[in-house]
Amino acid sequence: MEEIRHHHVSVLAAILAALVVIAASPWSATAGICRDSCGSIPVRYPLGIDDGCGSPYYRNMLACASDNATLRLRTPSGTYPVAGADYSDPHLVVRDPSMWTCDRPFTNLHAAPFSLDTSTRFSLSPRNEYLFFDCDEDRVIVAPRPASCDAYPDQRLLCDSACDSAGYLCRNLPGCQQGGASTVGEDDQGGSNNNVSSCCAYRPRAAESLRMMLRHCEAYTSVYWRAVGDKFPPYDQVAEYGVRVDFEIPVTTRCLQCQDKRNGDGGTCGFDPATRDFLCICQDGRNSTTDCAGAHGSKNSAGVIAASVVFSVFAAIGVGGLVWYIRKIRSNKVVTCGVQSNENRFF
Repeated sequence: MEEIRHHHVSVLAAILAALVVIAASPWSATAGICRDSCGSIPVRYPLGIDDGCGSPYYRNMLACASDNATLRLRTPSGTYPVAGADYSDPHLVVRDPSMWTCDRPFTNLHAAPFSLDTSTRFSLSPRNEYLFFDCDEDRVIVAPRPASCDAYPDQRLLCDSACDSAGYLCRNLPGCQQGGASTVGEDDQGGSNNNVSSCCAYRPRAAESLRMMLRHCEAYTSVYWRAVGDKFPPYDQVAEYGVRVDFEIPVTTRCLQCQDKRNGDGGTCGFDPATRDFLCICQDGRNSTTDCAGAHGSKNSAGVIAASVVFSVFAAIGVGGLVWYIRKIRSNKVVTCGVQSNENRFF
């Protein structure tokens, strides 16, 4: 009987040791600091690619691919690669693979047009211009925009109902031959090489307007005006393919205090994933409610709590399994020294 007791104690100790290792694993995974880049694109406050980093307003909006080379933006219409990020003039540049370009006129990808969730702090920049190609003119009004539209704002509603066929970008598409879409469809001998016959510019008021246009047009693209800063506005801008997505940077006193390098080494602004309360994430892995100079936080408090919960669950499962195991042994044991009593049974 004593040998059986020692055997069961050994089994219990082994199970508990395994549970400690299992419970400690997720804590180790959460012990690292926030990643500050994905590929060549910097990731800074208020954005974040790790849960608990950045501002909770942008939680789970960005993701870094498994190869740590491609940053992607999640939207209701899909997930799109991010081509650039600017924090002095806060915006992202997003590429839609289904968009038309001179190098790739028609992709045969009839995906949902790019759209944003209006409840987030992201917004489509007014510097974006949308171009539509080969529209059904029985369904879409394709006509030059009258000059009076800019002179008389009261006519804006009437003017905005047409797709402007005389738009500047239709004649000067980025990366195309001189003359834009009107000549990009012709090769050196005057033949057609991409079947583009018409182009018009339209600024939709909502994502639904964009979807309606695509029902009656073969393709679309978005061009944004990128500031180069070597000339006076508006001549300091160049047109490039992509969707410019603006974002806000919520500035708080606690975040500025956290980032101040006079307070320790300076921290990264983040939040508690469970409560969304502010946290200052320090380089040593300590989470503070103020800055990285004082001891106002706990080392990986979220990881400790998660590990404790996981440990409790696995411990309960382990103890239950041990009880079942012991009962099974006892039920199979041949009684050779009289009837079992409460003095010689475990349970």
